[in-house]
Amino acid sequence: MPRRHLRVTGAAEAPLRAALRDLRARLDVPEKFPAEALRDAERAAAAPRLPDEDATGIPFFTIDPPTSVDLDQAMHLSRRAGGGYRVRYAIADVAAYVTPKGPLDTEAHRRVTTLYFPDEKVPLHPTALSEGAASLLPDQTCPALVWSVDLDADGRTESADVRRALVRSRAKLDYDGVQRDIDAGTAEEPLALLADIGRLRERLEVERGGISLDVPEQEIVEGPGGDTYELVYRAPLPADGWNAQISLLTGMAAAQLMIDSGTGVLRTLPTAPDGAVGRLRRTARALDIDWPHHVPYAALVRSLDPRRPHHAAFLQECTTLLRGAGYTAFSGGEVPDLTTHAAVAAPYAHCTAPLRRLVDRYASELCLAACADAAPPEWVLAALPALPKEMAEGTRRGNAVERACVDIVEAALLKDRVGEVFDAVVVDVKEAEPAVGTVQLTAPAVVARIEAGTPLPLGERLRVRLARAEPGEATVLFTPA
Repeated sequence: MPRRHLRVTGAAEAPLRAALRDLRARLDVPEKFPAEALRDAERAAAAPRLPDEDATGIPFFTIDPPTSVDLDQAMHLSRRAGGGYRVRYAIADVAAYVTPKGPLDTEAHRRVTTLYFPDEKVPLHPTALSEGAASLLPDQTCPALVWSVDLDADGRTESADVRRALVRSRAKLDYDGVQRDIDAGTAEEPLALLADIGRLRERLEVERGGISLDVPEQEIVEGPGGDTYELVYRAPLPADGWNAQISLLTGMAAAQLMIDSGTGVLRTLPTAPDGAVGRLRRTARALDIDWPHHVPYAALVRSLDPRRPHHAAFLQECTTLLRGAGYTAFSGGEVPDLTTHAAVAAPYAHCTAPLRRLVDRYASELCLAACADAAPPEWVLAALPALPKEMAEGTRRGNAVERACVDIVEAALLKDRVGEVFDAVVVDVKEAEPAVGTVQLTAPAVVARIEAGTPLPLGERLRVRLARAEPGEATVLFTPA
């Protein structure tokens, strides 16, 4: 999923949307599916491989943005008779539709992830599956992987299991409505427990040293005629975080199952180098965020309010510490030395978004095999060694799309302000070219390239002049004022 959430509205012929179309063409984004993959998807949608177990009696519900229709996850939360909680988490069973080495599978390995643009998304699977038959849409019976995770009264995991079953979601909920019902005390218990379990899991995250970044969504609203733009933030609600904790809980359970079985694929992240944290300190200074040297990074992040624009901008820059994340595959009981994800502060695996991410389908199969005390399918073992490289390449492509989209959007926001002077701080300087670097504007919250005639003063405030901002060129350039 993207680290920068950008959405744009407006007419298709508006300049910003035209620039985004040009970007997709320039990056050779595979928007259209091959005809044989589409035919394969239609056949699979009509006749998926169905499980024997029926869990349609469990009243699952989904929580997603109102316009989302590619629904990977549904949940049901309950209290256990002896105390504690039971989390049931249904995940779309993509393997019930995709045949290994078939046209759909081949195309999924070519795409690797869903790509997100401010005006549209380019899906991993055809919409006949990702927004239709395989999606956990309300009142639709479909195959799923049903996790059952038992927690004690403090929210700690006691046991975890996953199996295939038919499910039927009862309701498609959105974050605003969930937050409103929980705050008003009108939510039924399976939903009301989201706040109880979410808060317990957040406390455990603090205890183990993990960090969740509440990065706001940025919506680019076009003015009349599509010639002007305004940046609007949507700060995440507590319900966003509680929902994320359920996914995180499942990913941690999946990682442990695979580690115990000796075969798996983990999402790993080493501890951030000092230089990356030092850059964040300079960014904090640029945004007037007080970060005393005795305050740890995790404590600072938890103190920030994503509804404040400067805090929101800093939280966005904190995502740079995730750049070292990768995928680590292993088999035959040879568990790697690095099994943890530094931001999670525990072993973690991607397994809850198979409609939008290739690796999740494979991690899920490995967890099913571990719970059944069975050997993983041969098609999974055969693909496992290449998965980390495939995911790395797909992630790089997604990051390139994200960076280019941010450049285009920032250029659109600033295009009428060329020649203006802004207050900024130099947050990065190229080692080989000390006159070239990056500045963080105090307002608006833009990070962009600067070129000077002399070495730049790293970490110091600087008045800068906007030299270039053209959405079609997808670059913003500053010079010292």
